[in-house]
Amino acid sequence: MAHILLRDRDIPDIWQFDTYVANGGYDGLKKAVQDHVPAEVIQIVLESNLRGRGGAGFPAGRKWSFIPQDAERKYVVVNADESEPGTFKDRQLLEKNPHQVIEGAMIAAYAIQATAVYIYCRGEFWDLAHALEERIDEARRANLVGDNVLGSGWSCDIHVHLGAGAYICGEESALLNSLQGLLGQPRVRPPFPAQKGGGLYYEPTVVNNVETLANVPWILVNGAEAYKEIGTPQSPGPKIFCVSGHVEKPGNYELPLGATFRELIFDHAGGIPNGKQLKGILPSGASGPVLPATDDVLDSPMTYETVAELGSTLGSASFILMDEDTDMVWAAAKMIHFFKHESCGKCTPCREGTYWLERIYDRILRGEGTPRDLELLESVPNQMQGLTLCALGEFAANPVLSTVKHFRDEYERYVGISPASQPTDVPEVAEPVAAV
Repeated sequence: MAHILLRDRDIPDIWQFDTYVANGGYDGLKKAVQDHVPAEVIQIVLESNLRGRGGAGFPAGRKWSFIPQDAERKYVVVNADESEPGTFKDRQLLEKNPHQVIEGAMIAAYAIQATAVYIYCRGEFWDLAHALEERIDEARRANLVGDNVLGSGWSCDIHVHLGAGAYICGEESALLNSLQGLLGQPRVRPPFPAQKGGGLYYEPTVVNNVETLANVPWILVNGAEAYKEIGTPQSPGPKIFCVSGHVEKPGNYELPLGATFRELIFDHAGGIPNGKQLKGILPSGASGPVLPATDDVLDSPMTYETVAELGSTLGSASFILMDEDTDMVWAAAKMIHFFKHESCGKCTPCREGTYWLERIYDRILRGEGTPRDLELLESVPNQMQGLTLCALGEFAANPVLSTVKHFRDEYERYVGISPASQPTDVPEVAEPVAAV
């Protein structure tokens, strides 16, 4: 099946404007502007059940429908702050198929009658951002962006903004703060971005991920029903799966939602190197709970609802694979170090929780852990979940709780519970987490 998103694999040089147009590029925008009123475009996307590809899986059409149509100023913000470990799909789209993202953003902007689109790129995307501005200029010269788009009387320009390398700015309200020149920290909600007072410059705003918007042109051209024929009823359409870690062929793979873990990992990505067994799967980068590589998991379909039933989250579908030699305590410690470093510090449970978790892991990995530390690794994350302004605190709890649940024996060896354990005659350490 031809790619819908990773079209550079089928069509060389599709990043070039003329090549993109010659292969149906901007037909979706033309159809939206010339054949439909804005409310009809929203309805088409609603009927397609396109779900956000940035992590939460929230229906894109519903998000668009929340925008008050009578607002004087409205914005579309494209979240290209691709900072989740193991995620690199949006970069390929922006580098290799940028016009499809631009077209999808303009369709979203027409649907809500936005006055401007802002593409927020992660701070390291310098070369990409400059090239993207050139692609936008090409679309602007063709009257597909800017003043009086396609003679419709509607005007909307696109601007590219670079962040400064903060993971937290992938969270939509922190991203909006950063765009405004404020500290990249999450906002208190409500009001939500779609509401007056909650969006960019406090005006109603739609925030969509790069991959989400790249689906939209195909939907406008082919229709909602055709889109729902791909994937599953609750999770329709194609999805880009990023695969990295212990795998023969790391990279991006576009498959229909509903394909199995086994199909992705072994049929497409070549399996695990050196004949080793797969041990653990992070299906959504560092943010989602680790899944053990059991047959039940491997034979399950990769959909938003099924992965949730397995006890994790599909998120942005950034699969990090860990083979049989991976020390899962060490892996969880690395993820906690990341979240502690990237916490913005605004929320006490996240700021203090990640700090103390890192200290506990440091002690365990030094061979100085005790059974009490294993109890703390279960209690401290539970004091973080549901108590923070954004999801980072939830994310930080996930690798701890899931590895303790699925690989408890490895923790027990470190803290002196299992027979084949670390030495148990280590000096007793003072309790440093009493304040948590």
